[in-house]
Amino acid sequence: MFGALGVPDPARGFLFDLDGVLTQTAKQHAAAWKLMFDEFLAKRARESGQPFVPFDSGADYDTYVDGKPRLAGTQSFLASRHIELPTGTPQDPPGTPTVHGLSNQKNDLVLELIRTQGVTVYPGSVRYLHAVRDAGLPRAVVTSSANAEQVLAAAGLSELFDACVDGLVALRDRLLGKPAPDTFLAGARMLGVPPEAAVVFEDALAGVAAGRAGQFGYVVGVDRVGQAEALRTHGADVVVSDLAELLDRS
Repeated sequence: MFGALGVPDPARGFLFDLDGVLTQTAKQHAAAWKLMFDEFLAKRARESGQPFVPFDSGADYDTYVDGKPRLAGTQSFLASRHIELPTGTPQDPPGTPTVHGLSNQKNDLVLELIRTQGVTVYPGSVRYLHAVRDAGLPRAVVTSSANAEQVLAAAGLSELFDACVDGLVALRDRLLGKPAPDTFLAGARMLGVPPEAAVVFEDALAGVAAGRAGQFGYVVGVDRVGQAEALRTHGADVVVSDLAELLDRS
C-alpha cells in the first residue's frame, strides 16, 4: 500500500543522496573530475608519447566515479585506464601524481565551482522534502561528498534534515563507501529507524546498489541522465525522473 508520499506504508525514515537527487551539483562534480583528470592525462600523454584520451564527463563519470567516495572514484577511473599510482597521503598537495594528490585537486576544483556558480536545487525534490517534513518523518542526507555541509548551506536545505552522513563521517567511523551499504545503514541508525522501514533515494548506480545491499524497505532510483533501466538492474524498486512524481502518484 502506497501512502501520501508515494512510497510503501509504513515508511518511517527517509535517506537522500545529495548530488543529483537534491542538488544539481553533479554537473559541477563531473566538470571538476574532467578538469583534474584531463590535466593529468594530457601531461602523462606528453611524457609517454601516447595519445591523449580525455576523461568523458558522461560515460566515465557515471561508470567510475559517480556516487563513490573521492579516493575510490580516483582509483576506479585510473584502473579503467590501467594506470597505477602511489596512494600517497591526505597531505599531498593538489595535483601530486598520487591518488590522494589527484583527489585533493578534484576537491579544490569542485569547491571553487560551487563558490563561483552557486548551488541549484531540484524544485521537485524540495517540494518532496517539505512534504516529508510536514508528515513528521525523519530525514537524513547520505552522501560520499566531504562537502555536504557547504552544499546544503549554499542550497538553503540545512534545516530540512535531522542527520547527515557524509564523506567526513564515513572517514571518521571507517564506513565503507557505496556500493557498500554502510553509510545508508549509519543514516538509518541516526534516525532510529530499522533498514526495512527506511526509503533510499539515489541517482547513482553505486548508491542504488548500496540501498539494495542494505535490504532497505524501498529504493527509489532518480533518473537524471537516461539510465532508468540500469537503475532498475542495480536494485531500484521504482525509477522516477523527479521526486515530485512520487507525490503525484500517491
